[in-house]
Formats: sequence, C-alpha cells, structure tokens
Amino acid sequence: MATLSQMLQTLIPPTQRQTAAEVTEALDLGSGDRAGKRSGFLIMLTLAGIIAIAGVLTDSTATVIGAMIIAPLGTPILAIGLGIVTGHLSLVVRSILWVLLGLVIVVVLGLAFSIFVATPESLETNSQVLGRTSPSFMDLIAALATGFAGGFAMCRRDLSAILPGVAIAISLVPPLGVVGVCAGQGLWNDALGALWLFLSNVVALVIAGSIVFTVAGYARDPGSSPVANRRRAYVIVTVLAVVIAVPLAVNSVISVALSRWSVAIQQVTGDWLEASDGARVYGLNWSGTTATVEVTTDDGTTPSVDDLKESLSRVVPAFVGVVLDVGQGVEIAVQ
Repeated sequence: MATLSQMLQTLIPPTQRQTAAEVTEALDLGSGDRAGKRSGFLIMLTLAGIIAIAGVLTDSTATVIGAMIIAPLGTPILAIGLGIVTGHLSLVVRSILWVLLGLVIVVVLGLAFSIFVATPESLETNSQVLGRTSPSFMDLIAALATGFAGGFAMCRRDLSAILPGVAIAISLVPPLGVVGVCAGQGLWNDALGALWLFLSNVVALVIAGSIVFTVAGYARDPGSSPVANRRRAYVIVTVLAVVIAVPLAVNSVISVALSRWSVAIQQVTGDWLEASDGARVYGLNWSGTTATVEVTTDDGTTPSVDDLKESLSRVVPAFVGVVLDVGQGVEIAVQ
C-alpha cells in the first residue's frame, strides 16, 4: 500500500496537484463565470470550425493544426470524465450537452461550406479528408495517450504548458468538419468514418481523463458525491469503449490485409507481364474484396491469364476477386 501511495505521489506530486475545485472551475462550463465561459466556448468553437473546414477544403495541414490549437471542445469532454469520478451526474449531463452542441455547430458549418467543393471526386484525393474517414485502432491508442496527457496537464500545475500540444495531438473539430463537408456532397460512408473517428476520440478522452482524475484522488475529495453509483458509470464507459474499439480493430486488420494483398497482386501481375514488351502495372483499386489491376501493353494484348490465375491463388485468398483493366473498357476477370 505504501509503495502504491508513493507511486501515485510520483505521478501527481502533492506540491503540484490541483484541487478538485480548481479542476472543476477550469472544465465545468456551468460553474463560476458561466456567461463568460459559455460565450468564449461558442466563439472559439465556431472560429475553430471555420478554420478547420477551410484547412480541409484547401488541403492545408498548417491551417487544420491552427484550428486544433484554438478548439475548446476538449474542455467539456474532460469534464465528463471529472463528473464520472466525482459522482456529479449534473456535470456529466451538462458536459455531454455541450459536446453535442459543438458537434452540431461544426457539422452544420461543414454542410454550409460544402458548396465550395467542385465535385465529390475532388475530396477523394484530399489528404485532410482521407486521413479522417478510415480510422484505425492506432487512432484510438493515440487518443488514449493524448487523453492521459490532457488529464495530467489538468491535475498538475507544472504541466499546464503542454495543453496546446494536447490540443494538436487529439483530433476533434477537424473530423466534424469532414463529416459536414462529406455529407454535403453525399459521401455518406466517408462522413460516417469521420464521425466514428470523432466518437472514438471522445470516448478515449473520457476514459483516460477518468483514470487520471481517479489517480489524483478526486473521487475521495470532500466535494465529491458520497452516494453516486460510479461503478455503473464505469461500466457504461467500458461498454462504449468496446463498441468503439472493435470496429476500429477490424478496420485496422482489413487495412493491413488489403495493403499486403495489393503488394502481392501487383508483384505477381508484374512478373506475369515481364515477358511482354512495354507492358506494366500502373494502378490497383479496391471495391469491396475485388481488386482491379490497371495494366497497359504496347499492342493491347496480354499473355494467357491461366499462369496469372495460378500465381494469384498462392498469394491471396480465394474470396478475393482480381480483375484486369487493360484499357478501352476491356476488363478480364482472373479470380
């Protein structure tokens, strides 16, 4: 027990520990100068949303980072974790409502700015969109680590300077901007992917914040509720974490598999075309579990696909379809 106590004091030294009241004042938009906090939150969130969406539409990483720095959405999210730990249901509910309001504001801004998108296809090559529409399990891990950093920055006076870095590391407003822009262009799958990234980041922040606030001893603070059912809250958060994590893990596995199969298919196809003068592979696209390999030859003809089919059967599963696109609208089903 003494060793555990020493470890906790090392993580959050008593001389640097913020009191629960101080952390609540910093995170709760319903305490202290409520009018000032709320107006500041709405102003900065709206501006951050506009900047983030502009950065997305212009494919500007620097602009998007600027939006991350000034975005205040992390404040009510961490407040949810604090409310869970201290047993204040009103703080949890109030903070959730502020997060939902922020979500609506930024998505609506994205919908409005989507009129400046020339064609939906232009978003498919936008790195700011592509990086936020297919979240992976590593995004959740990064969000958890960022949440721990944010929690410690709130609990320790000497770490407050890292908060801008925490804001950059966690992606909250930009994914919501992508949701609005993609939805406005009818790209619903991309919009759903960006929304899932946002939700996974929110859950990760709540989990990490709850853990850090518990380590800081705020659950035993005199201002905490002595009758709150924290176990039920922890169970709910855990279930949400699993619901979010499982699809991200599956998506990660699929992404890795597709990448490996892409390399194998292109390598095998290239070897198959090696004997044909001027023939080469110049692209591969996936549609579900079917890979379309774009090839070109000098005379428009290809060798017999039997050898290619046999080679592909050794490097990719049977359920993976492979189609050759030899140009001029001609496609050859290989597998």
